Amino acid sequence: MAVESGLTRGRIFRFWAPLAATWLMMAVEGPFITAVIARAGEAAVNLAAFGVAFALAMLLESPVILLLSASTALVHDTASYARLRNFTWALCGLVTLLWAVVMAPPVFAWVGGSLMGLPPEVAHRANVACAVLLPWPAAIGYRRFYQGLLIRSGRTRMVAYGTVTRLTAMVTTALAVSATGTGRGALLGAMALSSGVVVEAAASRFMARRSLRELPPTPAGAVPVMWGTAGLPMTYAAVTRFYVPLALTSLLQLGVNPLVAAFLGRGRLPLESLAVQPVVNALVFVFRSMGMAFQEVAIALRGERGEGYPALGRFAGGLALATAGTLGVMAATPLAGLWFKDVAGLTEDLVRVALPPVWILVPMPAFSVLMAFQHAALVSAARTRAVSWGTVVEVSGIVIGLVVGIDLLGWVGATAAAAALMAGRLAAAGFLLPRTLAAVREIRGRT
Repeated sequence: MAVESGLTRGRIFRFWAPLAATWLMMAVEGPFITAVIARAGEAAVNLAAFGVAFALAMLLESPVILLLSASTALVHDTASYARLRNFTWALCGLVTLLWAVVMAPPVFAWVGGSLMGLPPEVAHRANVACAVLLPWPAAIGYRRFYQGLLIRSGRTRMVAYGTVTRLTAMVTTALAVSATGTGRGALLGAMALSSGVVVEAAASRFMARRSLRELPPTPAGAVPVMWGTAGLPMTYAAVTRFYVPLALTSLLQLGVNPLVAAFLGRGRLPLESLAVQPVVNALVFVFRSMGMAFQEVAIALRGERGEGYPALGRFAGGLALATAGTLGVMAATPLAGLWFKDVAGLTEDLVRVALPPVWILVPMPAFSVLMAFQHAALVSAARTRAVSWGTVVEVSGIVIGLVVGIDLLGWVGATAAAAALMAGRLAAAGFLLPRTLAAVREIRGRT
């Protein structure tokens, strides 16, 4: 998409705001589904089964998550669209096949029983929920591919509208299934999630029709090239080399949560730390999501020769200060205590455990903006291996931080986890900084 040199803060904001709203809306679905499941009877078993099924689904969908960035960065004409569309179909098919193998009862009996040690009733209900979630990975990949086209053509509001259809379908399915008694507990949650992502995938494809019509035709006989590169042919091998590091990045990022949970059980106040960790993460995620929405903005608006970077950098700086500053104000005032006690329902003892991690994580929203900018520049320059290595550095920093905080210093688990997460993010940002500057210079130096 062409970007004029006069890229303004207002234009960037209008482009970014619907994507930020999308991330916030997606944050709502988890609490809603778990609330419905908790009221459907046998809450402990059903919540545990749904949690297992959802965690496995998230892990299996990790290879397709960054199709959003790939389509935003690579699709610029009809031939590049066809190449990446075919790649998307193949990847979604492969992931779906793997998911079908995992949910097969003999395989899942080993995964849920021998590998995860689940109680039989939890394992059985999780297996059923996984079967209902079979469309999940492919639907996620399909809709993220077309959402990338919408973002690239400047139609970010359509992405937000798609999320509205997802939430509407999810809520409608959950309430209808609950009212008719056709499904309960973990099964109900899986049915709601599956219907939501399938509807959103269809809506994204429908809304992308105009964006597809506007793609310029590839000249007859011309070899499609990867946009933003120095004429690199867009073969399937090149797309694979571009995308595999991004898929590995998602896989590593999603693997951090169970790793942190395992360490929490070894620290001081393990039960309290495990209880407050998801609550603290949910609060910080609200502010982090503002920066996470910036990655595709920086890819789409940077311009063919990086002419949009100065304006994007100024906007990113303001966004980083605003998000981290707001979280800091919350941490420094009674607002955090009120949130944890009155909204999240934590006891006074748990609130005292939750507050120190919030203080430590105050800079995290700013680092989310910074890393979104870094990843955008590296993806735009087709340096996706650097993105993966940055994630390796971050995970390594988290592990080292957990070992030091929990095993050597004996900190409270939740506090040690927050410090480790910040240490990992700081290490990754430092590792990516020179590589990002080199990518920006490369893009801006093209003729």
